[in-house]
Amino acid sequence: MDTTLAYLREVLSNYTEDYALSRNIYVKLKQAASEGELAFVRSLDQEETHFLNRILPSEIDHALDEQDYTRMSELNHVYELLI
Repeated sequence: MDTTLAYLREVLSNYTEDYALSRNIYVKLKQAASEGELAFVRSLDQEETHFLNRILPSEIDHALDEQDYTRMSELNHVYELLI
């Protein structure tokens, strides 16, 4: 699994208990891990994309607040692929 998807997987793990949709995305993420982030993004349906578009900005802001620039950059990369 590449670094970008590893960071996304970590983020999603924080949402899996509260959101069934997050669990579905998490499974797709594990399945697409060897294919890369573009294959993962293409595997998402509209509702899953919307969910990620909703949570990623706050996760990116949190990484920035923590001065974790690597994490911020990797999550931003996924976010850019989604929009």
